[in-house]
Amino acid sequence: MRILAIGDVFGGVGLRALLSRLPALREEFSPDFLLVNAENAASGAGTSARQARDLLSAGVDVLTGGNHTLRQKDIYPLLESEPRVLRPVNISVRAAGRGTVTVTASSGEPVAVINLMGAVFMTVSASPFTIIDDLVASARREAAIVVVDIHAEATSEKVALARHLDGRVSAVVGTHTHVQTSDARVLAGGTAYITDLGMTGPHDSVIGVRTEQVLRRFLTAQPGGFDPAEGGVLIQGAVIDVGADGRATAIRALSVPG
Repeated sequence: MRILAIGDVFGGVGLRALLSRLPALREEFSPDFLLVNAENAASGAGTSARQARDLLSAGVDVLTGGNHTLRQKDIYPLLESEPRVLRPVNISVRAAGRGTVTVTASSGEPVAVINLMGAVFMTVSASPFTIIDDLVASARREAAIVVVDIHAEATSEKVALARHLDGRVSAVVGTHTHVQTSDARVLAGGTAYITDLGMTGPHDSVIGVRTEQVLRRFLTAQPGGFDPAEGGVLIQGAVIDVGADGRATAIRALSVPG
């Protein structure tokens, strides 16, 4: 089967680009399962309930989140009622929603998704390494195909998690930095890996934000708002092929104009 994983959707411009290009992406890559990290869709901070519903209505199978998932309060009821909208398992002990789900792909195969946050330079309730083994064991009881979205700052933490899980999950995809990495590969045990899927949004920016606003903060230390930029929109992610045994056979990075 084929999985299309899309990196952090940033702002309304990124969301509109993805929604408009999804039919063409489906035609070109014929994915059986579509995974989207949308934790920056609401002006760079969280996902609104409307945005989540729009993505699900467009055929997205699972939405994953990150450190900004809880910024939009109207998403809380949806996190509780819609199992396909995830937040990181370890974002908080009492956070609304869930961090894992198993969904049937269009090919008829069950796919389990685990959404985690890294502990290096980020605030979490538990290190991903202390909880991931039990999460994977539970997921594998429901599906041979298991995908992990590790929303983390540190490259070393993402690589280490992939090495730890090699052969036990189908793919480990990194999100959060908004900069696509060039290390997409299948590890020795059959786990596809990429350190960061990249950003679906405006790349004429500083990781999605208007350049002048970020420069003002760096140059003067003066506080100010951060607004999404608009130019150079790209849709980024990865295309992952997985066998019936749950082992990945190929992964390639995706970066197309939005």
